[in-house]
Amino acid sequence: MPITGLLEPSLKLILFGGKGGVGKTTCASCAGLYLAKNKKNTLLVSTDPAHSLSDSIGREIGSEIKQIKGVDGLSAMEISAEKALSNFKIEYQDEMKRLFDTSTYLDKEDIDSMLALPIPGIDEVMGFKTIVDLIEKGEFDKYVVDTAPTGHALRLLTLPELLDDWIKVLAKMRWKYRYMVTSFAGEYRTDSADDFLMSMKKTVKKIEGLLKDENRCEFIVVTIPEDMAVKETERMVKSLNQYKVKVRQMIINNVVPEQVHCPFCRARRENQDKYIREIMNKFSDLKITIIPLRSHEVKGIDALDSLGVEVILN
Repeated sequence: MPITGLLEPSLKLILFGGKGGVGKTTCASCAGLYLAKNKKNTLLVSTDPAHSLSDSIGREIGSEIKQIKGVDGLSAMEISAEKALSNFKIEYQDEMKRLFDTSTYLDKEDIDSMLALPIPGIDEVMGFKTIVDLIEKGEFDKYVVDTAPTGHALRLLTLPELLDDWIKVLAKMRWKYRYMVTSFAGEYRTDSADDFLMSMKKTVKKIEGLLKDENRCEFIVVTIPEDMAVKETERMVKSLNQYKVKVRQMIINNVVPEQVHCPFCRARRENQDKYIREIMNKFSDLKITIIPLRSHEVKGIDALDSLGVEVILN
């Protein structure tokens, strides 16, 4: 069964996720190229720290949006979560310092030390915020994301909630400051720190809203027919469902063709069949696409284009 629905006008964000080494980058690259070939202005994005997009499509890609040479309608970029967080801190450092200065008893040195501390996962949130901001700008029809391996991708799902809790604590501190000002001065006027908190709150809601909107967001899980991959895939789909991120399609990659003659290949296929049946049973409600193992690596525009024609249906 081929991958379907990618050309739906309402669908903006298409994420490919799964265990490391299952072929997420190849599948994302293939989808991006397919969409561009079908007249959809597409941005292909990598949030995977390994950043293999350049190797996959055979073109140099960096941290800035770059038009892919030889492919009309396809651009790409590799997002560095650390760089996104650094840019965020530079942009909002004054507001964050004011927030702590007015809402705590910390001195300047303590505030600087606190702001230098990393909030676990905040870099990934800021990396994803970059994608959300790009979608809001509306320069592209489709945004295809090669996500980080399962652990990172699942942590991203929990981070809006974590970040929301962090914002609530800061807001409570801010309300105490507001009460004191109102008590002594008679009135309170909002400032840049209040605007910062409101902006962060909106960011959390945007990320949550986009991921949970099944009309605008499609999360396609990629796996291979092996025991560890199947177990990790099961955990991933369960977590995605728990956070109300709709999964409709799954790809089983690197499947040995049925019509093989060498004893090793037949034995390999028989072993894979056991896990393919397990996947089909566990995820019977999903559209499942099987991609056969190639005799060569699927790298470069021509190879990706050929794969897209084979496994993606309008």
